[in-house]
Amino acid sequence: MSSTYQGRRLPNPDEEVFDQGLGFDLGTLLGRRQVLRAFGVGAAAFGLAACGTESSDSASPASSSSTSSGEIPDETAGPYPGDGSNGPDVLEQSGIVRSDIRSSFGDSTTTAEGVPMTLELQIKDLANGGPAFAGVAVYVWHCDRSGGYSMYSDGLTGENYLRGVQVADDSGKVTFTSIFPACYTGRWPHVHFEVYPGQADITDSTKAIATSQVALPKDTCDTVYKQSGYEASVTNLAQVTLDSDNVFGDDNGKSQLGTVTGDVSSGYTVSLSVGVDTRTTPAAGAAPAAGGGPGGGGTPPSGGPGGTPPSGAPGGDGPGGTPPSGAPPAA
Repeated sequence: MSSTYQGRRLPNPDEEVFDQGLGFDLGTLLGRRQVLRAFGVGAAAFGLAACGTESSDSASPASSSSTSSGEIPDETAGPYPGDGSNGPDVLEQSGIVRSDIRSSFGDSTTTAEGVPMTLELQIKDLANGGPAFAGVAVYVWHCDRSGGYSMYSDGLTGENYLRGVQVADDSGKVTFTSIFPACYTGRWPHVHFEVYPGQADITDSTKAIATSQVALPKDTCDTVYKQSGYEASVTNLAQVTLDSDNVFGDDNGKSQLGTVTGDVSSGYTVSLSVGVDTRTTPAAGAAPAAGGGPGGGGTPPSGGPGGTPPSGAPGGDGPGGTPPSGAPPAA
């Protein structure tokens, strides 16, 4: 007789499978329940409810995206928000309300190069039961393919690309045309965003009702970072995981991991459902715990932002090193 059953070692290899004891039987039953849940089969339909080992929570979907109806985790805006909270304020500038954020506007028309990316955020109003949160204004920003942030990094203080605002439509959706961001030292690849009650509120960062980040799936990052211009991201990504990241590490980015479709040649679409609850008090700008992320040292990719946050910045998000040239003075 085999000493294993379904890959599990038998406690009594000389006995039949049904004579292995209660502990082994329960383990086998639990394994079957997990298989059934994966196929969406109710446990009660198979007489398993009496076992008393099933959680009342449903199984999480096998997806790289959050389908949770819960509130999006409140995260740091980091040291490079450009929302006026630490100096530079793109939200006061005419032209910030736009869907295509690849180019700077105003005094510069520089276009950020990289693999095309469309970002879709579906905002839900949890305070009213979870319907579409139409009319809210969403501000997004992220680094370029070299790891640099416009308005802050060396050589980019005169740029404002990869920043923009959209107002959610009747379905609660906002869509941005952008490029896939880099992975810089100490941080998992991500996109920042803030949600405001409406377009009229974006000039006051204290009115944000949610501040969070979108995490990008590793398989997509691995593919994108093989492309020209992303060379430094290959090394940087190898040094960080979702678990070690100081923003996503508390739950491996479970509720912030975007769903991605597309390919390198035609571009990718990154989608995330964002639950916003106006009954809770936002803690935007609070720095994440030390360790495992920017601010913990390391050298950013060429052109990337410095690490110690600019004086007066929220902190906790930028790569290690000296502040970028042109960083805002202390507030």
